[in-house]
Amino acid sequence: MGGNNRGTRRRFGAPRKLPSGRWQARYQGADGLIRTAPRTFATQGEAARWLTLTESELVRGDWIDPYAGTVPLQEYAEQWIDERARLRPRTASVYRSILARHIVPALGPVAVADISPARVREWRAGLLSCGVSATMTAKAYRLLRAVLNTAADDEVIRRNPCRIKGAGSEHAAERPIATIAQVLELAELVPERFGVLVLMATFCSLRYGELAGLRRADVDLKAATVRVRVTLVELSTGALVFGPPKSQAGVRVVSMPLEIVPAVRAHVSRFVGASGDSMLFTGAKGAPLRRSNFQRAANWSSHVAAVGLPGFHFHDLRHTGNTMASLSGASLRDLMARMGHDNLRAALIYQHTVNGRDQAIADALSTQIAEERNKAKNKRQEAPKPPASGTKLARRVPPEAEQ
Repeated sequence: MGGNNRGTRRRFGAPRKLPSGRWQARYQGADGLIRTAPRTFATQGEAARWLTLTESELVRGDWIDPYAGTVPLQEYAEQWIDERARLRPRTASVYRSILARHIVPALGPVAVADISPARVREWRAGLLSCGVSATMTAKAYRLLRAVLNTAADDEVIRRNPCRIKGAGSEHAAERPIATIAQVLELAELVPERFGVLVLMATFCSLRYGELAGLRRADVDLKAATVRVRVTLVELSTGALVFGPPKSQAGVRVVSMPLEIVPAVRAHVSRFVGASGDSMLFTGAKGAPLRRSNFQRAANWSSHVAAVGLPGFHFHDLRHTGNTMASLSGASLRDLMARMGHDNLRAALIYQHTVNGRDQAIADALSTQIAEERNKAKNKRQEAPKPPASGTKLARRVPPEAEQ
């Protein structure tokens, strides 16, 4: 009779006793390298059970390299931003600012694998208790969640610890909407070089960066259109960068209401160089228009308060114009095309239709502007007329600009 030919099963890993009396567990990872358990064990049995669980993870394909998650969050997050080549310059700048101000102080040195759901809850609660706004806290949470989503995809961690329901949602207060009369009055009150900026932001639904990036060649006064090709971005470092519009649909041609064309023509004649490459809007010294300097140069806070809109932001002009355009009867697709919002393939599929509809939107806005101007004119005619100051006379649109 032959002996027992049954082979013995090779044990996975190797528990060994340390001089301290505790047990260490070593094993070969999926990459062929020898790994050591991240902690020691009181008994050989505990070490063996840990190795059994680790072996089952390897068999299922669920094993995570314990050393991959030792990278500090700050290092991993900074690399995450660097590797996103398609981020717009301003978006990358905003991400870096949020990371440095609201994430790194509490979580920057922490190993990615050590960030637990409890730690995320504690971090978020700390931001809110320190006076960080709910909106900014939501933005910081979304950034952290996006970074750790990639860590989970890279198998640096097993699961994203950002699991707070609704923590990434913002509930900003409804922004105010100006009347056409208030917009026209505001355009008169701000320094003259900014009057058309106010009109185009409202009645052409343009973003600040899109306006700041416009050049003389982008404005067709005969066709009453403005072409958006680039946007001027001011980074958190103060650097100015010309980049692509916010979305693919941001590259567009927008129809201007005919009622504002004379003012645009006068602005071009007075403030814009003869070259087609000349910036349409600049500061008083001819430099590109900086967002950080605009409010001070325009005396914005005082002027919006004077027209009955305290706390009104420049971006609210675009919001106002979008609302007015929607009241003109435009469809959702027409509005998205005019505003430069990306609607998947709709911007291309309906391009031939949108162009005609955009002109209709501009015509409807022009009618509303004319009505408001007539109302204001009638009021002025009914009221006693004070002597015109030299400043008022100098700021009137010259007769030849109306032609």
